[in-house]
Amino acid sequence: MKTDSEIQLDVIEALKWDPSVTHQHIGVAVSEGIVTLTGTIPSYIEKFAAEKAAQRVGGVKAVVEKMEVKLAGAHERDDENIAKAIVSQFAWNVQLPKDAVKVRVQKGWVDLSGEVEWEYQRTAAATGARNVTGVKGVSNNVTIKAKTIQPEVVKHKIEEALKRLAEREARRIGVEVRGSKVILSGEVHSARELNDANWAAWSAPGVTSIENHLRVVG
Repeated sequence: MKTDSEIQLDVIEALKWDPSVTHQHIGVAVSEGIVTLTGTIPSYIEKFAAEKAAQRVGGVKAVVEKMEVKLAGAHERDDENIAKAIVSQFAWNVQLPKDAVKVRVQKGWVDLSGEVEWEYQRTAAATGARNVTGVKGVSNNVTIKAKTIQPEVVKHKIEEALKRLAEREARRIGVEVRGSKVILSGEVHSARELNDANWAAWSAPGVTSIENHLRVVG
């Protein structure tokens, strides 16, 4: 099992290794496997990349993100221009149904709402907004349409997906389906494995919400 000091060094190296992250301005603290990132960063997409880089490090149980986005003068945009850019981006995104996602921008912070069929579409909306210059944060309030599903079919699809990700970890993960909600329980070895299990559950047809009780153990 890694010590907090070892995890801290590995996270710092992961941030240095990622070319999309300006690591010099990010502070890294670790307590009981939980990583806290602090400091200032020049864009929201870079902030997101830093969080993902930390999550990929072995031994990390969770990432607490306390970084602040401070845009350089050239990247400052007013809310109207940000909104127009996001709407235009959505119009060209083949993953998103036309006019399914609504956009509101206030002081650089983007609020997304609406309804889609799949979690990957909900994620695509957030990713598209996140990549727009001038954005300081994104609240993804897009929901997924409820469908009539067969719990045993969904449970089987999720279990098969987990086995494809990692046979050893799949045996430690419990899957329960209640209506259109999936409940995950058990243990994984890293924040990355937890995210993989979460994504496997979201990929099952008809799932509209996930209750994740997985624990990250060293």
